[in-house]
Order: sequence, then C-alpha cells, then structure tokens
Amino acid sequence: MTPRLTIDLDAIAANWQALDARHDGATAAVVKADGYGLGAVPIARRLTSAGCKTFFVAHPGEALALRQALGPAPVIAVLNGLSDNLAEAYDVHGLTPVLGSLAEITLWQQAARRSGRPLPAMLHVDTGMCRLGLDNAELDRLVAEPARLDGIRLVLLMTHLVSAETPAAPINAVQLARFEAACARLPETPRSIANSSGLFLGPEFHAVLARPGAALYGINPQPGEPNPMRPVLRLTAPVLQLRTVATGETVGYNGIWTAPRPSRIATLPVGYADGYHRALSNCGLASFDGRPVPLVGRVSMDLTTWDVTDHPAIERGSWLELIGPAVPPDEVAARAGTNGYEVLTSLGRRYDRHYAAL
Repeated sequence: MTPRLTIDLDAIAANWQALDARHDGATAAVVKADGYGLGAVPIARRLTSAGCKTFFVAHPGEALALRQALGPAPVIAVLNGLSDNLAEAYDVHGLTPVLGSLAEITLWQQAARRSGRPLPAMLHVDTGMCRLGLDNAELDRLVAEPARLDGIRLVLLMTHLVSAETPAAPINAVQLARFEAACARLPETPRSIANSSGLFLGPEFHAVLARPGAALYGINPQPGEPNPMRPVLRLTAPVLQLRTVATGETVGYNGIWTAPRPSRIATLPVGYADGYHRALSNCGLASFDGRPVPLVGRVSMDLTTWDVTDHPAIERGSWLELIGPAVPPDEVAARAGTNGYEVLTSLGRRYDRHYAAL
C-alpha cells in the first residue's frame, strides 16, 4: 500500500487568479523546484490555460523541461542567472536569463553579438538580500558604462524582498526606495518587486509584474492572519499494522515515547526518506475523520507510528491525512521548526501521485 499525494491543479489556478486580481499588472508564476515539489509541468500547463504568460524557475534544466512541455509561447525566466557555457542554449530555446552581475551581462552581450540580434534579459538589482543581483558598485559601473547593455533588450528590472511576510519590517520600505532609485538610473523598463507576500504589502509594491510562488501552492502569504489561499494538496497514507502496547512500553528508535496507558499504535509507510521530516518525531499530527491523530516516537526512514487509541474506527488499511486541508503545510512546518516551502519541496518521489480535485 503506497502513500498517495493528491494535487489539485484547479485550486492552484484559482490561487493564481486570486493573486492576479489583487493588482492592475500582470502576474507570473514561480514554478522552480519542480513546482515547489508538486510538478512544474502539469502546474504550468494548467496555469497557461488560466492565462499565465510568464514562468520563473531557478535552473536552466528546469527551464528547458518547461520549454519542451509548453512550447514557444510563454516567457520562461531563469532566476539563477547565466552560466558561462549555456548562453547559446538560452538563445536557441528562447530562455530569458535574469542577469545579476556584470559578468553575466557581458556573457549575454557576447551571445547577442554572435546571434546578430538583440536578446531579451531581465536585470536583477540587489536592494538588501545580499545574494544575487547587482550590488551598488556594479550598478554604478553599469550606469557609468551604458554600452554594456548594447545588444541586450531589457524586458524587466527586478529585485527580491527580504521580509515581505512581515508587513511591519522597516526593510520593506527601504528596499522599495532603493529599487526605485536604482530603476531611475537605468533605461525605462517594466519593473517587478512583489513575491507572494509582497502582493499584500500595498499597491506601491505591485509594479508591472508580480512573481508569486508559495501562495500558489497554499502557503499562507500573511503569517498570523487567516490564509486567503485555497489548499492544493493532500498527502495520505494507509495503516500497515496495528498493535497494542502496554503502559510503560516505548515505541520506535531510542524509545523517546512511552505509553502513558494501554495504547493502540498504527504504523504508516511514510518517513524522512519521503520528505516527512525527522524533526516531527513525537510532535507530528495527522487527521482521521476530521479528528487529530498524534505522531508518537521517532520518524524513521520509511515508517512513522501514531497513537490511535482514541480512534477505534481505525483499522489496517485505514487512511490518515498527513498534510492537507485538515493539516495544512504551514502547521506541519511549525511543528517541524521550518517553513511551508521546505515541507512541500521535500516531498519525495515514492508517493503515488494523482492530479485531481481534493
């Protein structure tokens, strides 16, 4: 009996449409990390049918797979920039690099010269993340030497917010001001600043193109507030075995849980090899028939154990929901001491995957 991962493509499309309705500009979709673990190709196909015209991925391999699946129409942008030996592949397959350094700008300019025509690119300006993007010194050099952009057709100026999920964080306004100042020094180009949470910071952050990712997949873009997004997945697993343990007996590796009473223990075929985090040992939660079921003992590689003493209806072959509408990814993440992004992108390949309504 194989655990099942059900993914609701229509719910993802509905989330995209809800985010798109929040502002006057266009809305892209971030489908990196295989659509946050849920399947980039089927998700992008569904979002294309909903009206999405621009997709962001992290790596060129992701971009190539998406181009093969979607055909030539949509814009496919590669957030991690341009590698030394891949400029021609970007050109041939119509991929748009997000240029984040002078070295990448030079590589793309050289590719444009070889192709004999201007090549499109997005330009990433760092306003506080200190990861990718032009820093202040490189921006100054680019402004002083505008010929560096000869042969490059800028289609977007973008930056990435540090703390968009925290509306009161002062860095949000600082980044907005820095980005506006940087854009004023560069050729007039459409702008993008808002990620999922950025769309909830106010219209000044919306710009021309929004780039939601996690919110498409049901992660709450407003932590601490009711989640405005629809749930999009359900992870369920069957009970392999049931046993009764006596008061004082321990369960699982290292005996970290001791039965406080005679207890019924259900074993499920999901473990950390499936992306169900070891940090959930003794604190994970599942749902059966709308009621909570606590995880007891250590999460092991392929198995977890659950206290079903208060669920007499559970028997061998019963299915428990480990992630889904009753146990949202954000709750799983809070119990594991991480975030919903990691919960989703950790989902393994051993699940029986279905694309259907929840």
